[in-house]
Amino acid sequence: MTGWRVGWISAPPALGDIIENLIQYSTSGVAAFMQRGAVAALQDGEDFIRLQVARARESRDALCGAFATSNRIAFAPPAGAFYLFFAIEGEPDTAKLGLRLVDEANIGLAPGTAFGPGGERFMRICFAPQPDHIREAARRLTHWLGS
Repeated sequence: MTGWRVGWISAPPALGDIIENLIQYSTSGVAAFMQRGAVAALQDGEDFIRLQVARARESRDALCGAFATSNRIAFAPPAGAFYLFFAIEGEPDTAKLGLRLVDEANIGLAPGTAFGPGGERFMRICFAPQPDHIREAARRLTHWLGS
């Protein structure tokens, strides 16, 4: 998806007309510096990728460890992503819950409703930020759930 944002995608030829239409309205006119940054990342980004993967793994493990201490959070650790979808028992309206968590726990989470049918009972947290930030967000959420 990141490549798509700078005008690059690999797909079956049969999708060519559809993708051409998407690109025309979604990515045409991507700034040259962004395209050059993407090229630099492809050519010289392996060390950065290793660092990001290690950091995401540490954050994921910290988040899952904290969530496992709550009997109100249901989740499955993701194997290869930097997002975690989870459900909170007793909180059926995730759109309202997301707003409440900003006000009451000072954390921002995406409601599952933003991801279409089937996501209604879930929240999504990105654990790509620094592990210390993720630990703090997990602490705030678990504290909020306990209060």
